[in-house]
Amino acid sequence: MSLESVKEHFKKWNREKDVMEFETVSATVDQAAETIGVVPERIAKTLSFRGGGDTAILVVAAGDAKIDNKKFRHTFGFKARMLSADEVVEQTGHVIGGVCPFGLANDLDVYLDESLKRFTTVFPACGSINSAIELTCDELFKYAEAKEWVDVCKGWQTEDTKDKVAVHNE
Repeated sequence: MSLESVKEHFKKWNREKDVMEFETVSATVDQAAETIGVVPERIAKTLSFRGGGDTAILVVAAGDAKIDNKKFRHTFGFKARMLSADEVVEQTGHVIGGVCPFGLANDLDVYLDESLKRFTTVFPACGSINSAIELTCDELFKYAEAKEWVDVCKGWQTEDTKDKVAVHNE
């Protein structure tokens, strides 16, 4: 059902046919990168945190980025506490491995991390453990109805990975 809610979400922009479904699992950053044929950094992972009150917030970050607790607290005013798997499904409507900022079960605040801006296009999941869509950062911001760009991650600035593509050894 989650994949269908995402496709329904993309109908607003006539992009539902751009959702890719795979024969193989793309639930982790590495699996998604392998399946799509790009470097893991270009996978746009959606992280779910406890927000203020009863609702979650989502942070979409590059595949190689890690949450920096100090930056997170400075930006949002509270500690970064990830949701449990059950809470993720309850808040987003998506299972772990398919979590994305589209077709959400609840109206959640979505933020995009600066780590994504290195790439012309990125690949977020689409509500299932075997789906993705290729979007520019501007499209991701628009389709996710993101509130703003934030800088809450670390570990990604060490390498120039702009538009790097995977190299497959045959």
